[in-house]
Amino acid sequence: MSVPLAERLRPRTLEQVIGQNDLLGKGGQLRNLIEKDLIPSLILWGPPGVGKTTLAQLIAEKSQRKFFTLSAINSGVKDVREILQKAQGQGLFAQGKAPILFIDEIHRFSKSQQDSLLNAVEKGIVVLIGATTENPSFEVIPALRSRCQVYVLDSLGKEELEQLLDRALMEDQWLRDQKISFKEKEALMRYSGGDARKFLNNLELVVGQLGEGAVISNDKVEQVLSGRVSNYDKNGEQHYDIISAFIKSIRGSDPNAAVYYLARMIEGGEDPKFIARRLIILAAEDIGLANPNALLIANACFDAIAKIGWPEGRIALSQCAIYLANSPKSNSAYLAINQAQATVKESGDLAVPLALRNAPTQLMKDLNYGDGYKYSHDYPGNFAEQEFMPKALQGKTLYQPGDNPAEKKASDILKYRWPKYYSEKGSD
Repeated sequence: MSVPLAERLRPRTLEQVIGQNDLLGKGGQLRNLIEKDLIPSLILWGPPGVGKTTLAQLIAEKSQRKFFTLSAINSGVKDVREILQKAQGQGLFAQGKAPILFIDEIHRFSKSQQDSLLNAVEKGIVVLIGATTENPSFEVIPALRSRCQVYVLDSLGKEELEQLLDRALMEDQWLRDQKISFKEKEALMRYSGGDARKFLNNLELVVGQLGEGAVISNDKVEQVLSGRVSNYDKNGEQHYDIISAFIKSIRGSDPNAAVYYLARMIEGGEDPKFIARRLIILAAEDIGLANPNALLIANACFDAIAKIGWPEGRIALSQCAIYLANSPKSNSAYLAINQAQATVKESGDLAVPLALRNAPTQLMKDLNYGDGYKYSHDYPGNFAEQEFMPKALQGKTLYQPGDNPAEKKASDILKYRWPKYYSEKGSD
């Protein structure tokens, strides 16, 4: 059939919408507004294939409002103004029912394009419904966001995909004619990624390939759908969510989750150097002095990626990620530099003690620059007690050893050498 299955099964009423029960189920916040015809300007935020466009159309039909649509991919400020003039010129606003302007992928609009909507939304000339897969906090200007309600739509879960499959098998004539049956459904659901449109497109492709009377199994689905492109978006929300989960899994010492999220990024086409750079940062920030070799390993991983590239570079990334996940953790160096920078901002440019100053000229020597400095190597144990901090900060502790074997040994030495900084009670 020329019309795709996903379009043939597009919901025609709110009751046919599968998923989003918190918003659209009985007593749902958005459902109540729709039924009372109190439609605010709103932004529908969610991943692909969860019904953002469908919901906008259903809201327009339910409220009997004129429906205008723009795609942010190929529309400019001129297109926006033309639509707004048309909406106002039809007199619908004067009759008390502002038309709906639906903008798909509104996150792709520039600031000036979004600015062009403000007056019409503010005055109620149109009810704006924007659809976005990106976080509105970052991609929609504050002035427009403040004029809209933001509703979050979720990916479909297993039970909801099963409902969608049952509906497809019951309502679509072409599917009924194929007389297919299912041995297993897990692969079909897995390949959809919670995207209803992709689920139906994959179903149509699998049934079309296997033919009438087919018994669908996981193996057969994988044969048909092998080489599927991942949902991962290198420039979008998934990029930030998955790298965040990757870093937090390593910080939390979970190598299994670490390699899982690494695989997600690899399959999504992420830049391997981006991953390797983040591993270097993590090695310094989260492992630090508990295992200084971690930073060497992470740097070696980056060098290996630069030398060998894909696909073998994935092995080096896996090795590094697992090593870092299994390493003892300490953020003492990270906390120390944070505390030191905060101290500098608070105390300003304090004078360096005279004993520590460089004295390359006779005048500086006459001013006592360098006077009293003790050269550590001239003393037993290569240590001589002396003041290094500016006078106003003497006794202030910026570095606290972490709770790990490597730093506990160093802590004993620090307490012996610097009792004013490292007493039994800790820092000042």
